[in-house]
Amino acid sequence: MTRRVLHLTITGLLVGTTLNLPALCGSTNDEIDRETLDRWSAPYRGWHYWPDHVISSKPNIPGYEKFENTDVPCVYQLADQPGKWFMSFIAFDGRGYNSFVVESEDLIQWSNPRLAMGFGPEGEFDHGGCVIGAFLYSSYDIRAPRMLKKRDGKYWTLYGAYPRQGGYELRPGYEGVAASTDGLKWQRAKDGPILSVHDPDCGEWEKDCIYQPWLLQHKGRFFNFYNAANGSVEQTGLAFSTDMLSWMRYPANPVIRNRPGAYDAQFASDPKVFRDGDHWTMFYFGVGRGGAHVMIAFSRDLVHWTAHPEPLYVAGGHPMGLDRQYAHKISLVWEPRTEMFYLYYCAVGDKGRGIGLITSKPLQGVKDGAESPASRSP
Repeated sequence: MTRRVLHLTITGLLVGTTLNLPALCGSTNDEIDRETLDRWSAPYRGWHYWPDHVISSKPNIPGYEKFENTDVPCVYQLADQPGKWFMSFIAFDGRGYNSFVVESEDLIQWSNPRLAMGFGPEGEFDHGGCVIGAFLYSSYDIRAPRMLKKRDGKYWTLYGAYPRQGGYELRPGYEGVAASTDGLKWQRAKDGPILSVHDPDCGEWEKDCIYQPWLLQHKGRFFNFYNAANGSVEQTGLAFSTDMLSWMRYPANPVIRNRPGAYDAQFASDPKVFRDGDHWTMFYFGVGRGGAHVMIAFSRDLVHWTAHPEPLYVAGGHPMGLDRQYAHKISLVWEPRTEMFYLYYCAVGDKGRGIGLITSKPLQGVKDGAESPASRSP
């Protein structure tokens, strides 16, 4: 079977859309024009600031006081606890990552931090730490509640993992799958990794390290958007599954590529995908032009993507210096009572690495809630 026919067969079976051969072979016919990119991205520009980290760089978690440098926020809700939100995040203790969870009733004040998933067994792919936050949601509509969905009586997440302790993201990274009975404490659902640099279908672009997944379910199929590295360059790819346990990569990966001289020239990473009206919207972060910035891309079929050249939010915009160095790894939540988006992100700057918050409207009583000039429509 030729590579072109293989592309068509795999994509047609797994994505469930009708795609032509020229599109799969790199035709520019799937490119979304700049006017459409501007229109679709407009609702996600013009952010307002919360003045401090909502999760500090030193969260002082009971029993885990050595874990600092919080990162990778992901907000969700549980059907049996209405009116409450939960946020998973990671922290680092010098050996590796653990995942933690906090809770909130107002999306601003977060409390009751506790372990969600710790180190895996010695000698195994997740011994160096587990990074949850690719949850199975009931709906991926961009304005839907971030409600976890049960499958086979359990909640599910994909997670990033590292095999060794003793340093920061020691390569090669892997991905695993975990389940939970309560949505708070997570355990492996499969003993081996779901994606590995040792897989037969691992591409050149991802040969050195696989990082964070994003899980999406559409028409009975599962999609895993993930970033990976070849040397010091990161891009975003896609894999498919029918059971969340066994995955097959999209042959035309990566789906979000680096652009020379752009805001994503070195990294195009940490994708988060939602249904947005008649199209799909991906938030990711780019590294280029002196920082890490919040970027956006769009698709009509989940496999062909066009990235906007301008960031939604440029690092260094926060008036308190929270993101002077990096603004990346977002979690987006719609609050229907105030008709407002809350965008949590890893903000690295004058107060270290913590979880920051920007909102689509000013928060009442916040003096520093001025609009970010760097995030206005280009």
